[in-house]
Formats: sequence, structure tokens, C-alpha cells
Amino acid sequence: MREALENQLDEVNSDLVEMTRLVGHAISAATQALLEDDLSLAEQVIDGDGAINTLNMDVEERCLRIAALQAPVATDLRAVMSGIRMATSLERMGDLAVHIAKQVRLRYPNPPIPVELRETFGEMGAAASRIVDETGTVIASRNTDLADKIKVYDDELDRLHRELFTAVLSSTWGHGVEAAIDVTLLSRFYERFGDHAVTVARRVVHIVTGEPYSK
Repeated sequence: MREALENQLDEVNSDLVEMTRLVGHAISAATQALLEDDLSLAEQVIDGDGAINTLNMDVEERCLRIAALQAPVATDLRAVMSGIRMATSLERMGDLAVHIAKQVRLRYPNPPIPVELRETFGEMGAAASRIVDETGTVIASRNTDLADKIKVYDDELDRLHRELFTAVLSSTWGHGVEAAIDVTLLSRFYERFGDHAVTVARRVVHIVTGEPYSK
């Protein structure tokens, strides 16, 4: 029975790692679509979200089945319950990548962001890609030391979010209200993406150490 439980928990972990891979592809493609005003790529991100949603449901069903049939305790129970929550956070990260892609589609054929802000959004996309890559490594390895690195990338996303917000509020902003709203929304999507990655990393720490989860 112990071997069966371990195999099932390994399958949950594998699904979570696969979710990070899909989410990483989504945020990378969404960023490229944003920077290049690529409608076709944006549509691919939107269409690809179904695979992430399916894995989220698979993880939830698998975890509930383990809880009902295996009666896990201690670390195993924390892994089961946190698995559901981590999958939900990763699914929301995928949704945020879709929100970025939909903004590209909404403004097409016009550029979705001002030219002078493309570099900053490129930095946000790079930080988001790194944070989800690290998240996958943390899930796979359960290395709590690596979990601390997630916060570094999240801090970078927070900094860039503040930088863009400052640009929009500047007296020199000359792109109008609609563009200001677009930039603020897009920046917020990246900032929230990082927040969810931090949540996943903290869930891993909770599984390993048993320390109470804190937001």
C-alpha cells in the first residue's frame, strides 16, 4: 500500500511539473506576441490554455482519490492537499498568460503597448519565464533553498510593475487614457503571475517542513 501511495504522489508531482512547463511556454509566447504584435501567436496561447486546465482537473481528481482511498498522514497529507492548491495557482498563471494574449488580440492590428515600453515589458516577460522555470525545479526537487530564489524574481516583477505605473502617471505620458489602462492591466498580469509562483513555492516549503503556510 505504501508503494502505491508513493507512486500516486509521484504522478501528482509529475503533473504539477508538466503544468509549469506548459505555463512557461504560455507566458513566453504571450510575451513574444505582446512585443511583436503577433496575433497568430496570441491565438496559440489562448487555444493552448485548455491543456493546462485539463491537468489542473486531473491533479484535483487524483488528489481527492488519494485522500479518500489511501488516508495519507503527515507529509503525505500535506502533499495531497497542497497539490490541489498548487495546481490551482498554476492554472491561474496560465490564465494570466491568456489575458496578455487576449490584450494583443483586442488591440490588433494596433500595437498593444507603446514602443518605448517594450524593453520593460520584455524584462517582465523574462522574469516571469525564469520564475516559472524555477517553480518547476522547486516542485520536482522539493529544495526549500531554491524556493527562496522565487522571491528574488518576484521582487524584480514588482519593481518593473512600479516602473511602468510611474511611467503611466508621469506628466510626460502622451498616449492617452486607453493606452494607460492597457499598460497598467498588462503590468498587473505579470505582477500577479509572480505572486502565484511565490504561493506555489511556499506550498512546497509547507510540504517539506510542516511549517504553517503563510501568504
